[in-house]
Amino acid sequence: MSKKGKVLVAMSGGVDSTVTAVMLKEQGYEVVGITMKTWDYASSGGSKKETGCCSLDSINDARAVAVEHGIHHFILDIREEFGDFVINNFVDEYLAGRTPNPCVLCNTHIKWEALLKRADQLDCEFIATGHYAQVREENSRYVISKGLDENKDQSYVLWGLSQKSLARTLFPVGNYHKPEIRQMALDWGYTDLANKSESYEICFVPDNDYRGFLKRRVEGLEERVNGGNFVMTDGTVVGKHRGYPFYTVGQRKGLEIAVGRPLFVVSIQPETNTVVLGDVQDLDRTEMWVRNINLHKYASLSEPMEAITKIRYKDVGHLGSIEQDGTRMKVNFYENVNAIAPGQAAVFYEGNDVIGGGWIEKSRI
Repeated sequence: MSKKGKVLVAMSGGVDSTVTAVMLKEQGYEVVGITMKTWDYASSGGSKKETGCCSLDSINDARAVAVEHGIHHFILDIREEFGDFVINNFVDEYLAGRTPNPCVLCNTHIKWEALLKRADQLDCEFIATGHYAQVREENSRYVISKGLDENKDQSYVLWGLSQKSLARTLFPVGNYHKPEIRQMALDWGYTDLANKSESYEICFVPDNDYRGFLKRRVEGLEERVNGGNFVMTDGTVVGKHRGYPFYTVGQRKGLEIAVGRPLFVVSIQPETNTVVLGDVQDLDRTEMWVRNINLHKYASLSEPMEAITKIRYKDVGHLGSIEQDGTRMKVNFYENVNAIAPGQAAVFYEGNDVIGGGWIEKSRI
């Protein structure tokens, strides 16, 4: 047994997880690699060639690295759990008029649970991934903070992890910038991996057409929702739409409505199959509620505090106050925030540290 301990590394076949595994091996950990098969592209019905973390090429890339470095490697098929939870939620959220974030759900409820379960079976003290984030223990709490590379930071998608999960999690690449990670891969002779393109698509929607995915997934959906009303914020009907699940808050393109000025989706009302349109300023909000919160840095907030809140992955963040009310958080922004989409994750930061996060609720117009 290594003095550093035994660690189970999630190896997707990409450069970040590859460097994570080799780095930990060189640091003296006993490394075990695992590649998770979360989705079968053939069942999605999309037209794009299979790519990404679940493709055969990626699995083979991960296995080749493991063999070269004497790392025991396993493939874990979690397609059934993934499909039942993540994809059903994805569909349900759109049908409820919200915009889901499946990556957060997958990390929280599928990948980490699968990793920890297999880690226990293999007597691994730790698990590790190639996420650009950092974790530390402070005041008996495990705290996630932003990765050193601000452009690659992935702390936003990790807010749902439990304290129990974080206590056993390592993020080795979080202390580096992406070019440094690519250079490590080059130094180890992995030229193809170092230059491998990255995918930002949802893994089970490889053609990036979520509307087509919903139509294929829900029989008769298009016929059921087609022809609802586009209305302005004052209730004036200005046209017909193709079905409320095919629109998202803040959307401007693809509305096919001509009124002489740009219009935006302001809200979605699934109960009446109505999509509300307005001007860009109609998307402004200074307040929102966030449900199902999970706190990291503090066990609870006894009083309001100032924080930066990110309302989407690439959001720069917005200053305001946050106030806990049980499992919900009230957020009051100091300035207008545009296009807050219900169903997306909101993550609260104190400096670089994640205070916690939750799911954005619908707001009043």
